[in-house]
Amino acid sequence: MRDRSSSVNGTPPSNVLFDTWLTARAAIALLDGALAGTGLDAEDFAVYSVLRGAGEISPGELARWMSAPATTVSSHVKRLVARGHVRQVPHPEDRRSYRLTLTDAGLQAHTVAGRHFRSALGDVEAALPRPAGEVQQALRELGAAIGAAAQRP
Repeated sequence: MRDRSSSVNGTPPSNVLFDTWLTARAAIALLDGALAGTGLDAEDFAVYSVLRGAGEISPGELARWMSAPATTVSSHVKRLVARGHVRQVPHPEDRRSYRLTLTDAGLQAHTVAGRHFRSALGDVEAALPRPAGEVQQALRELGAAIGAAAQRP
């Protein structure tokens, strides 16, 4: 694997946003490789994880969680429904909307992929230079800062 500590011209990436982008791309590539053969990719696994944790979630809530436009979420949901992994349940308070939930097949697919995910996660955590909790806290703070910046006009 390529050493990401320096950019193409040999100088380190110069800012937090660029480093974040590089790290996100590397994480997706690692997970896509780890999940190969499970039928899920990194983005699918993340969405299934949110659905499993939430039990039921609206497409709007999923769009906010994914930081994605509604059209992107709609396309993603259609693909997961077609697979038989997600079911659209009528929204109890809004007859125009619906909630999303994993089917038994979706839960099983997530469980199988989860074994591969946990192996990759263990490898990453073992390679961290400080405790995973500290890194997660820094990432949450970074996410909050990015979110705050995105809210500015």
